[in-house]
Amino acid sequence: MPQQPVAARRRELAWVLLGLTVVLLAFGVAVALTGGEAWSRALGFLPVTTAFALVGALIAARTGNRLGWFFLAGAAVTAVSVAADQYAGRATTAQLPGAAWAGWTLTVVLGLVGPFVFLVPLLFPDGAPPSPRWRPVIWVAAAAGMVEAVASAISDVNFSSNFPHLRDPVVLVAPLGTAYNVATSIGPMVFVAGAVSMIVRFRRSGDEQRQQFKWFMYASVFAAVVVLAAGQIGNNPLPEFEIAVPLIPVAVGIAILRYRLYDIDRLISRTLSYAIVTGLLIGLYAGLVLLATEVLSIRSPVAVAASTLTVAALFNPLRRRVQRVVDRRFNRARYDADRTIAVFAARLKDAVDLNSVQDDLAGVVNRALEPVHVSVWISQRE
Repeated sequence: MPQQPVAARRRELAWVLLGLTVVLLAFGVAVALTGGEAWSRALGFLPVTTAFALVGALIAARTGNRLGWFFLAGAAVTAVSVAADQYAGRATTAQLPGAAWAGWTLTVVLGLVGPFVFLVPLLFPDGAPPSPRWRPVIWVAAAAGMVEAVASAISDVNFSSNFPHLRDPVVLVAPLGTAYNVATSIGPMVFVAGAVSMIVRFRRSGDEQRQQFKWFMYASVFAAVVVLAAGQIGNNPLPEFEIAVPLIPVAVGIAILRYRLYDIDRLISRTLSYAIVTGLLIGLYAGLVLLATEVLSIRSPVAVAASTLTVAALFNPLRRRVQRVVDRRFNRARYDADRTIAVFAARLKDAVDLNSVQDDLAGVVNRALEPVHVSVWISQRE
């Protein structure tokens, strides 16, 4: 069969690229742990790069989806940059050969990969733009990447900041600084264009594709909120970045491979309900503590303990009420199913005819779960 060799070569290439990425990352970590100055950058990018590589390899090997190859190539290029980064950093203190060229490779690679990261919303979920009208966005991103790479290759606009003791072999060309800055500003605009295209497609798509978009949007918004909140709270949001951003490729993998695709409504509703309940309880706790300490002038630990017990007692009732409200809007299928089952349970209390109960049960299951087939077995006892 002609398709089998193609599929086999596709799987082999995907796993080879994954293996190359892992080897490069391991090399970067090994160099960092032997005394590199910037080892935290290597370790910091491990979860993100590994997540993109694994998901990309899985998607590419199983489906051949171009977005899987996009993820896998991006992870491999990032691994090259991590290895070059660590080698160049180590070379400044260990007199290793080719230090300047390793740093030069890092800056060129980063220039190439930068704008393409912002193309993911536009290319999701099949790896192609929604229509030919969106192709200019890809061309603009490609042009920006080339400008960044060329500017980095023949000047130090993106070099001296990473390695102050190194200089690339060609003298700085002044206009390239402006060109580089303009090119780097293209990325966010490409991302915004992709987000607009996703919103348009979401409004026009069917139910299955909407679930795919929901997975991507949920992971992206969650990661953005976590990273931004961490940046406001502390000076180093890197740990939160390592935890939150890998959720994006995981969500893409679920959406493309359609594994538990329809669980996203439940996930969204639970996230919103717990966020709302947490905010309400924190506000209530703060209000009770202020009331006890400032208004009633109760300075003992009893005020804090009483406030804590009150908030704990209100948690479950408040969570159930908020969950019903959120489900009504964001998880309507579950809300309707729960109402259908509750109504059936109320009717069942007064039912005496077995045949009518059987028909009613089959109807409730059909409305709540929409199965392909329903069968009811009744045990006959003598």
